Amino acid sequence: MSQPLLETPLCRWHESHGGRMVDFAGWKMPVQYGSIVEEHLATRRAAGLFDVSHMGRLTVAGPAAIDWLEGLLTRRVAGIEPGQARYTLVTGQAPGGGDVVILDDAIVARDEDAADGSPRLSLVVNASNRERVVGWLSSRLPAAGVRFADRTFQTAMIAVQGPRAVDVVTGLANAADAERIGGLRPYRTAVASIAGHRAGVSRSGYTGEDGVELVVDAAAAEPVWNALHAAGRPVGLAACGLGARDTLRLEAGMPLYGHELREESDPFAIGLGLGVTLDGRTFPGAERFADLRAHPRGRVRVGLAFDSKRTAREGSSVRQGGREVGTVTSGSFAPSLDRAVAMALVDRDASAPGTQLDVVVREVPQAAHVTPLPFHRRA
Repeated sequence: MSQPLLETPLCRWHESHGGRMVDFAGWKMPVQYGSIVEEHLATRRAAGLFDVSHMGRLTVAGPAAIDWLEGLLTRRVAGIEPGQARYTLVTGQAPGGGDVVILDDAIVARDEDAADGSPRLSLVVNASNRERVVGWLSSRLPAAGVRFADRTFQTAMIAVQGPRAVDVVTGLANAADAERIGGLRPYRTAVASIAGHRAGVSRSGYTGEDGVELVVDAAAAEPVWNALHAAGRPVGLAACGLGARDTLRLEAGMPLYGHELREESDPFAIGLGLGVTLDGRTFPGAERFADLRAHPRGRVRVGLAFDSKRTAREGSSVRQGGREVGTVTSGSFAPSLDRAVAMALVDRDASAPGTQLDVVVREVPQAAHVTPLPFHRRA
């Protein structure tokens, strides 16, 4: 018997406002309310409101918290200051043992220290990988000095993205909090009161646009969402589903776990070297990553631009002169560019910008050329 789908605290809102609900990583989520293209363009031009509560929210605290994470994450954690966040990978053994693999990518942030001065940190992980990341980290807990918890079901996460996003959010805060949020630089965090509710605020832009992400108690999710929706509608804000979120991240050239990023991936070949700090560090898989950095090999991630609107899908064959040289990992129509784009893993000798390639779409070769990422750059 299949398990019932998990629901975010905003599920009823989505259903009552015309959200087309789908199963996404075991969660009941809106893929769109009307047109994906319209939701995408609303985010680019004004603001998009996204329920991302399905993503895992984990907390780590205690006097040994930083040292513990330092030995488990690929990005350096030692030296991270309160209010800072970093992109990282989580490596470890998959359930059942075996080789060390990439379990997920994540954002790690250091929150305000506890009253006794001990550090508190948070991790945001993908919904599809939350359970195995929680299982792996739980299995590595020391006997003392670290408190680890999965707070996904006690909280909600709302992303407000787009050029008017910060204005919408700060309009629901007092003057001091508004100034604090407005001054957040990328990968910085703060705590503020939004529409009368305490919120953790971050500025990661992981949807492919500028903006902020809010973490609130589950009970506050709908009041905060409604306040944001009401405040943003006059300036063009739209509630957006997973469809627009995916086209936005594709235009921004952002790798997605399960597509560009997989268990066995070489992070340097797919442009995620920024998430790996090797020198003087030990974490699961560090030796393999050091070898990959020293001896580059295998296929690399590239952007592909098409002259048409006909979209390639994951798994489409990429060819050069009849020879297969790669595979599409993500593809879609790009509303901001009015043409189809894709990301692919291709042989290194076919990866130079401007290289002409063919992508097989529904058994018909479609002309494409390698183009630098991202496809779209924010103004």
